[in-house]
Amino acid sequence: MQVAVIGGGIGGLATALSLHAAGIGVEIFEAVSDVKPLGVGINLLPHAVRELTELGLGDALATIGLPPDELLYVNKFGQEIWREKRGLAAGYRWPQISLHRGRLQMLLLEVVRTRLGSEKIHLGQRLLRFETKADRATAFFENGPVTADVVVAADGIHSAVRGQLFPEEGLPKWNRRILWRGVSEAPPFAGGRVMVMAGHQAQKFVCYPIGEKDGRAEINWIAELSFPEGHLWRREDWNRPADLADFLPAFAGWRFDWLDIPALIRTASHVFEYPMVDRDPLERWTFGRVTLLGDAAHPMFPIGSNGASQAILDARHIAHALATAPDIDAALGTYEAARRPATSQIVLANRGNGPEQVMQIAEERAPQGFGNIEAVIPRRELEEIAGRYKLMAGFDKDTLNARPSLTPPRAGD
Repeated sequence: MQVAVIGGGIGGLATALSLHAAGIGVEIFEAVSDVKPLGVGINLLPHAVRELTELGLGDALATIGLPPDELLYVNKFGQEIWREKRGLAAGYRWPQISLHRGRLQMLLLEVVRTRLGSEKIHLGQRLLRFETKADRATAFFENGPVTADVVVAADGIHSAVRGQLFPEEGLPKWNRRILWRGVSEAPPFAGGRVMVMAGHQAQKFVCYPIGEKDGRAEINWIAELSFPEGHLWRREDWNRPADLADFLPAFAGWRFDWLDIPALIRTASHVFEYPMVDRDPLERWTFGRVTLLGDAAHPMFPIGSNGASQAILDARHIAHALATAPDIDAALGTYEAARRPATSQIVLANRGNGPEQVMQIAEERAPQGFGNIEAVIPRRELEEIAGRYKLMAGFDKDTLNARPSLTPPRAGD
């Protein structure tokens, strides 16, 4: 069996490693000619860290990221709404890891080159179109065609494959929110390895450490603002340098006893702006011997730390299915049945703010702040919101700890 993976991002690289570990031939075709460590911070939830650990990357992850011990939700005044343990501190068998997205991609790329060989990674290969038949698929690149038993499209939110499959879909959906992202060096806050989410639906600030050195923390942060219906923004730009004047004044008063948000923003070396976009869930991912994976299949709002994690889960599921199903068509059906409904639920839940809805509830019920959060949101309600999202997104602690491994037997064993 030979698989062609379109896209050399986190999802595509994780797919290649998973297929190779199962003894399945795989090559990667990436549009850019030079892969660089782009982006800012992300979180890998315990279910994704488990999968990378079972691929032999656990120790390497620990060297390029930090495991947060707690998640803290606060209102716009810095008053605590909800606090919970995370990762190993919460009883998971695997940590949660906060790290720079570019470092993760470069780690995966290095491991792919080591295990598969550099000749299996083809850069500068921009996909023009594809064709699929009963027993194979062909991807047509600017440099010529490639035929494989399966083509896996992991080519992101602007997937060329998805565009050919669903030509009427159009641009991603913007929810009238803009994210500004940066990384700053500053003293640790809130006791150290804590992920903080402050504010509410219309105005939010998120920050967490992704590195430590000499008593200082490398802090990833996201500032978010909502805009009214009809407001125009630079939607066509997905990764452009930001102007602090567009958002810093809105956060000028967000100074807590334990965190100075304006100061953190001002000390960032670079700041980028991103429209908050997703796409509607699809009723089908697989067409003949072509299927979708990661952001090509289920782009979602960056809520609940799920984007990269779900792509990694896709990768492991498709490798397991191809290694264990009676034939390729059955495998692709098994993969889609396992992943499409699950990720569709997350896309829709994230549109409703996912677990971050506790901040919006606090804002609606106590816009001037509170003395006792229990009088605003009973603890049972907070626990139900947090637990429901974990279960739906696949990282409920007890379920994950007890779930069988997705590591399949190697083909031919």
